[in-house]
Amino acid sequence: MPTLAQYPFVLTIQKMARQKKVDVFLVGGFLRDAALNKAGHDFDFALEKGAIAFARTFAKTIKGAFVLLDEEHGCARVVKKAAGAIETYDFADFRAPSLKGDLSHRDFTINAFAVKLNDLSADTEIAEHILDLCGGMKDLKARRLRMVRAATFKEDPLRLLRGFSLRAQLGFVIEPKTLAQIKKDKDLLRNVARERILDEFFKVLQSPRAADNLRAMDKIALLEQIVPQVTIMYRVKQGGYHHLDVWPHSLETVAQLENVFTEYANDAEVNEYLDEALAGTRTRRGLLKLAALLHDIGKPQTRKKEKDRMSFHSHEHVGKGISRSVAKLIMLSSRERMMLEDIVLWHLRPGYLSNFKKPSDRAVFRYFRDTKEEAAAVALLSIADQRSTRGPLSSKADEAHHIKICRKLIAQFFAAKKVEPFVCLINGNDLIKKLKIKPGPIFGKILQGVEEAQATGKITTKDEALALAKKIATSK
Repeated sequence: MPTLAQYPFVLTIQKMARQKKVDVFLVGGFLRDAALNKAGHDFDFALEKGAIAFARTFAKTIKGAFVLLDEEHGCARVVKKAAGAIETYDFADFRAPSLKGDLSHRDFTINAFAVKLNDLSADTEIAEHILDLCGGMKDLKARRLRMVRAATFKEDPLRLLRGFSLRAQLGFVIEPKTLAQIKKDKDLLRNVARERILDEFFKVLQSPRAADNLRAMDKIALLEQIVPQVTIMYRVKQGGYHHLDVWPHSLETVAQLENVFTEYANDAEVNEYLDEALAGTRTRRGLLKLAALLHDIGKPQTRKKEKDRMSFHSHEHVGKGISRSVAKLIMLSSRERMMLEDIVLWHLRPGYLSNFKKPSDRAVFRYFRDTKEEAAAVALLSIADQRSTRGPLSSKADEAHHIKICRKLIAQFFAAKKVEPFVCLINGNDLIKKLKIKPGPIFGKILQGVEEAQATGKITTKDEALALAKKIATSK
């Protein structure tokens, strides 16, 4: 179990507390993790008063970054990079006259532990000195999330979502009274800053239990407080290839995507790709699950009855536009937004390729040209999408062929990263100097045609490339 000696900067805080003769309590999630024999990098400290001044001195002592969180309530943060990890140290004044009163203002009982830092020795196990004033240890052993008191969500409505992020990360259950209170207070989430919601939401998406938690959030109408656009998918029927309506199909696709991730659990390349940090602690893994949730969001607007079947022509294009509005609403970065749009836009392409026994080299080239860095992500999503489609018109043979094509695309994507980058045989300067073509929109058409011919092996020399360029330039 963790000891104080493992955390030199916490020892610094202890030394400061003793020198200043101030009682400093280590509280919250770090202690929960310590009781579960897990190491942590985020620390919360409670002081009777003077937390901001204490934090400012600590920041200067360790040369960390000081952030004032809430001057009125006496909250500040110190951030420090240590051993390759970012550690955060939050300091706050008591929210009540006593420690027990302060802990009663925390969210869940398993986060309401405290340790008096002044009294600890460096080599003793931290968990042995935990003060449990709210019954959290019993809940921890029962793997249960229980609110400290009914007013907890009104004090900070982000806790409504945190209950599910903890459920997702720890695999705990939310006890009935707490779940009922979350359902009752769910509308309060609208008053929380979107940046705070985003980080908590991605803790759900990046966990291996995202699908189960999204379904649980949907059941009490909490999910639509975060992404209200999903409501347009409710009760939208599909055609014969589907056994589920649009919205349950979307939730099922997230579940199937998690199964696909499990199948690739031992593939280092795929997991490095999925765990690439996109912004802060948010990764492609979480973003791809969000794309799975939204991939068919364009279907309600494009649903049309054609003779004896339903069609959803161009739903991927409509979905791209709606995904853009979702990305802006939840405050994704520009890069994340563009990635989300691309995955939603191209999610049908692997299915088009699987319409052929062996897709042409030209079609495969165009797939990678269009999907770019999201080629593997689109293929992973396509496998999950296919497995979520089990209507009377679908077949096991079609599913197997589709998955075979997708797995081949994924393998090709990573294989291409191990070879020299593709370089077109000619460029714009060649078009100007060799063919005397004036710069303009025609350049893009010519170079794209030459690149495709080169990639598919139809041309191999610069002379052949120039000849093809001339042909494209003179064609109508």
